[in-house]
Amino acid sequence: MAYLFENALVRKINKNIVNALSNRNIRPSFELISNEHNQYVNTLKKLGLNIYTLESLDDFPDSIFVEDPGLTYNNNYISLRPADKTRFGESAILVNDVSNFFDNIYYVKDGYIEGGDILRINNHFIIGLSCRTNKTGAENLLKILRSLGASVEITLTPKNILHFKSECSLIEEDTILLTQNMINNNIFKKKYNFITVPKGEEIAANSIRINNNLLIPSGCPETEKILSKKYNLISLKVDELFKIDAGLSCMSLRW
Repeated sequence: MAYLFENALVRKINKNIVNALSNRNIRPSFELISNEHNQYVNTLKKLGLNIYTLESLDDFPDSIFVEDPGLTYNNNYISLRPADKTRFGESAILVNDVSNFFDNIYYVKDGYIEGGDILRINNHFIIGLSCRTNKTGAENLLKILRSLGASVEITLTPKNILHFKSECSLIEEDTILLTQNMINNNIFKKKYNFITVPKGEEIAANSIRINNNLLIPSGCPETEKILSKKYNLISLKVDELFKIDAGLSCMSLRW
C-alpha cells in the first residue's frame, strides 16, 4: 500500500530558508520554521521510521523539501526536475545522497516535474500539470513509471493551486482527502471515496498517512472532528512552512 513505510529521508534546515520560494511573498521566521521542521522529524522518529538525515544545503533555500526533486517507487528512485531555476541543482545532489538506498535510479531528462504534483494510489499515479510541472516532464515520468509496471494518468491541476497535492492526499487505499475546489474541477476520473475538508481548512488536504497514523496540519478542528472517527490523528504545526508554499508531504521522502 502507498502509505506503508519503514523509512524516511529528511534534510537539515538551511540558514537561507527564509528566502525560499513563496507565492505569498512572505518570509518565515527562521526560529519558528526550524521548530516546525524539528517537530515533524521527531514525529517521524516516534512513529518508528528509520530516519536518514541529509546535511543542509545553504545554496538551495528550498532544499528541505526533498519530495520535489525525487520520487520513490518500490525499490526504485526517480530523479525529477524542479521548475524554478533556484532549485535546478537539487536533483543531482539528492541522487548522490540516496544512491545507496535503492536498487535502481531513473532520470526524468526533459521538461520539469515536481513531486508535489504526483499522487500515488498504490500502483497508480496521478500527475497534475501545474506551474511547476509541464506536459513534457509528466510524459517523461509516465514512461518511466509504466516501464516499472505502474499505471499513470495525467490531469490538470486547477489554476489557483500551486501543487496537485496542495489540496489532496491519499488517506486510505481508495480514499482521498481533498478540497471542494478539487471536487468542483472533476479532477479524478476513476472512482474513489472522497472526504472533503470543510471550507476555511483547505490546508488540511495536504496530510500524510503513515502506517496506522494520519498526520494533519494543526488549526483544523472541523477536519479533525471528521477524521478522528476513523483515524489516529497527529496534529503538526505548519504555519511558517505554509508561508513558503510548503505542507506536510514535501518535507520527506518515504518508502
